Amino acid sequence: MNIFNRETFRGDFTFRNSPAAIRRFPFPFHEDKYMYSVNIEPHLPGPAGSVYEHPIDIDEHYVSEMRDRALVLAEDPKRCQSLPHMITAEWDMLELLMTSMAEGYPELFTLNRDGDKWHWINRPLNIEDRFIFGDATTLPYGPMEYIGRQCQGDFSLQDHRENNLWMDAGIITTQADWSLDFDVGMNFTEWHGPVPLAHQARVFERALKFLLNLQLGQPARRLNWTMTINSRLDTSPENYHKWGTDRMTVTPENVGDKVHLRVELQGLWRLPRSNAVLFSIRCYLIKMSELVTVPKWARRFHRVLKTLPPELADYKGLTRYRDTTVEWLSQYDDGAPTSPGCGPE
Repeated sequence: MNIFNRETFRGDFTFRNSPAAIRRFPFPFHEDKYMYSVNIEPHLPGPAGSVYEHPIDIDEHYVSEMRDRALVLAEDPKRCQSLPHMITAEWDMLELLMTSMAEGYPELFTLNRDGDKWHWINRPLNIEDRFIFGDATTLPYGPMEYIGRQCQGDFSLQDHRENNLWMDAGIITTQADWSLDFDVGMNFTEWHGPVPLAHQARVFERALKFLLNLQLGQPARRLNWTMTINSRLDTSPENYHKWGTDRMTVTPENVGDKVHLRVELQGLWRLPRSNAVLFSIRCYLIKMSELVTVPKWARRFHRVLKTLPPELADYKGLTRYRDTTVEWLSQYDDGAPTSPGCGPE
């Protein structure tokens, strides 16, 4: 992994360059037909080289993604918001991310602590700061924004009160069709309100019950998915005018390069001082021409997309190009059965 020589940003964020890199992609489908489920498992270390190897995944897009985040925040500072009572949770988040990054990637990040005197070194971004843990005046940004500008993925902080979780802070610049500025201050039930079918299946009721009982030191994770046209991380409502029309540009000739499967690896941690829940949303993109190099994925995704309920296709914004993509994928589906699990054969 080389993250130092990647100078481009707002460029191509897809998994590419080698079969090994493509196989590292967190393919989300365990079956040939998509079914709603809570889909939560312990966030335990996975195989070496996988996106699950470390609690926080740092990859070859690190520098370009951090530059992209800085651009988004410069254009729209409301992508980072925190209500005043969340400051303790912000420090919890900073500690968790710095510790995870330094332990998982010691060649890239170093954290030294002497009581509340901390020394942080980020080599890829050429950052070195000494600060007092708990004193926000010793950092150039608030603690959530400071570390959020240095870690791949989006992050929201949920306050645990009134037997619910409230999205009271977050740094969100790579979201898929939702707005932090709109959702901040909402509870778990409110911000999931627009999702079709899942409420009838009581998916969110069960998920909330699980999350309210999330224990310190026992993080969990899940995968979520949608699709994106072109290699674009920021598909926010605020920037719809920039990317919305891309959905009308898909043709049978360009499906392979334009249409991307977008997967979110979502991590969930109970935080020690605030008792809040940290929710990480790490986005991965893979274009169709890359996905079909793994025959099992090509067969399975063709079947999932073909049988997706219309309500979900509409909610995920796939309606304009789903049929074209299904038809293109059909050439890679020979009807053979797929093996259990979501990994390659």
